[in-house]
Amino acid sequence: MPIKAALTQQSFDTRWTSLRRPFEQAAPQAWRSWLTDAGSLTQRLVKLSKGNFRVEVIRQGWLRPTRSEAKALGMTERQFALVREVQLIGNDQPWVFARSIIPAQTLTGSQRQLRMLGNRSLGTLLFTDPTMRRGPLQISRLKTRDHHEVWARRSIFYLSDKPLLVSEVFLPELLKVK
Repeated sequence: MPIKAALTQQSFDTRWTSLRRPFEQAAPQAWRSWLTDAGSLTQRLVKLSKGNFRVEVIRQGWLRPTRSEAKALGMTERQFALVREVQLIGNDQPWVFARSIIPAQTLTGSQRQLRMLGNRSLGTLLFTDPTMRRGPLQISRLKTRDHHEVWARRSIFYLSDKPLLVSEVFLPELLKVK
């Protein structure tokens, strides 16, 4: 089942564990470097794919975040945010599913450009912005519709002190890369 059909919005309304505490969920060794790397995931995937990398937008629009996402961003459950879901594809295989939650108040000033990323990587923009700072990483195991589990991480990024939440789900194909 393709990941865009396997993961639902409810998949992201789960318990996330801070990496500052010991791993309560004991992430498998194979995924630990992916879950804990605070650098640019885009840069790492471009290098791994030897440049055969692209971003495919699955959907983008004004939606209500999950309770967990709204809480992380200090939003009420009734507020809408720009929700962007993409697949990060390396060597023609989906390696990562990413879900970004961008509150309306973040999309002001120079951050208006976040509305029009298209097939460009959000990570490239984030890691080249001199005002960017990143909050602590959190990890979770997400359940898919077909009852599989996938590992994910999320963190809040701040651009000019305005927050957005980025969740990245690591897909099994990523571990098959040599």
